[in-house]
Amino acid sequence: MKILLVGEYSRLHNSLKEGLLELGHKITLVGGGDDFKNFPVDIKLEKGFKSGFGKFLKLAIYKFSGIDIASVSLKNNFFTQNKKFEGFDVVQLINESSFSASPRVEKKIASFLKNNNKKLFLLSCGTDYTSVRYGYDKKFRYSIFDPYFNGKVSEKEFWHINKYLKPSYKRLHDYLFKIVNGVIASDLDYHIPLQGNPKYLGMIPNPINIDEIEFIDNKIEDKIIIFHGINRNNYYKKGNDIFEAALKIIIEKYTEKVEILTVENLPYSEYIKSYNRAHILLDQVLCYDQGYNALEAMAKGKVVFTGAEEEFENYYNLQKTVVINALPDAKLIAKDLEKLILNPARIVEIGKNARQFIENEHNYLKIAARYLEVWESN
Repeated sequence: MKILLVGEYSRLHNSLKEGLLELGHKITLVGGGDDFKNFPVDIKLEKGFKSGFGKFLKLAIYKFSGIDIASVSLKNNFFTQNKKFEGFDVVQLINESSFSASPRVEKKIASFLKNNNKKLFLLSCGTDYTSVRYGYDKKFRYSIFDPYFNGKVSEKEFWHINKYLKPSYKRLHDYLFKIVNGVIASDLDYHIPLQGNPKYLGMIPNPINIDEIEFIDNKIEDKIIIFHGINRNNYYKKGNDIFEAALKIIIEKYTEKVEILTVENLPYSEYIKSYNRAHILLDQVLCYDQGYNALEAMAKGKVVFTGAEEEFENYYNLQKTVVINALPDAKLIAKDLEKLILNPARIVEIGKNARQFIENEHNYLKIAARYLEVWESN
């Protein structure tokens, strides 16, 4: 099959591409690279006007005219190359806003892709109308909306989430759900809100290229190393403030037993290497399932603190601990860290369980085959 993957911001589409190529298919990946993360793509389409005078000009024009010149620039870039995006058997959008452009531009691009290719599918992977509506309505026990509801972030700081509830994004959502062949969720945080929707085709877990990620045995010779990677733009959304509060408790109590590694806003290629020395990785708090960073760290054999709620354990029918559920409570996280610090053998055990889980449930070749099955049957 000839397949076009549209958008990238977690490495999902890159890993899926690698699996599909191994299975003998022809793949093109188009996207912007997701700013500082700089994920590889075959065709790079960026919005531009991100800094300096260009950013000032963009904001000024938008304020006085309502026109987003960065989105217009991306649209023009896309349509000057439109022949590159025709004639595919399957096109998959990574999100309702695959290019982080204006709803009008996203709709025009999606319309072109629908009319010039055989099938169009949509991933629910990252914030979109359905998941944001579900969280805003407090249907989760806790969610990325908690910092917003609790006043940790302002309306302005949370615009990149709340925008999906605006009428223009709701219209984009409705349009996409009308034209696509179906919608696929990448994990339980998106699967749960979509249940019962007639366009929903089910969840396919994130693909992890286990051939490229080497398992690192947790040899603890001196201090236990805890890694905390911070994306400053999503500081409260990821629960980094809660992790930092938990680490403060641990440092005060176990200074001689632990070493803390903290990094911020690293490109993906640097980030994936930066925690190789670590035994424990603090990923995110306000979720029910693991995101991409957590899964790749689990593949390396790290003990990851992230979303692992009872819905996750039930879905996979887990009999062993493969990950630590990071609840939104610094004291509880500190207690879970303390248990590991006092029982290093448990770190070794969970690390091995984590790798086995990734091999069983997230193998990129198995996941690619599942995508093919869903695409071909819908």
